[in-house]
Amino acid sequence: MIVFIEMMNSISAFLDTGGQVLTVIAGVICLMWLLIFERLVFFLKSYNGIKNSVIANWNARTDKSSWNAEQIRTAQVSRLTQMLNHNVALIQSLVVLCPLLGLLGTVTGMIQVFDVMAISGSGNARSMASGVSRATIPTMAGMVGSLSGVFLVTYFQRKTKRRTEQLEDSLLMD
Repeated sequence: MIVFIEMMNSISAFLDTGGQVLTVIAGVICLMWLLIFERLVFFLKSYNGIKNSVIANWNARTDKSSWNAEQIRTAQVSRLTQMLNHNVALIQSLVVLCPLLGLLGTVTGMIQVFDVMAISGSGNARSMASGVSRATIPTMAGMVGSLSGVFLVTYFQRKTKRRTEQLEDSLLMD
């Protein structure tokens, strides 16, 4: 329990050094990773059962060569592709949003630096250091969050394309 409290205090101190924008970035990154974990669970667990059900239904059909059968096959592939792409666009939007929020943190931190300079009337390095730190930490957090999501969005898009092709190959027309 003490370890958990110390960890929460460290996180709170880190969020305080980055300002309010860092809290927003942390929320966006948490939402992004929640959606990423949901997609991973779908890809690793749920997809195979749904795919096998679609293939079994297709193989149970007697008519696989008519125009209607082709339309049903296309609809089944489209539905499964839509399931595979679910929330990927939202994850992609959150990935793009992270560096923009980091830039917002940079701007607000630099405004604080200029406020300190205006109030003190000098360019004292010690008084400016906290503002510069407050400016760089959100930028770093936004970039790290964005990079962690970029790789997984690319992975999801590649897997979706590959699995769609495999499904099309599995649903043979006569």
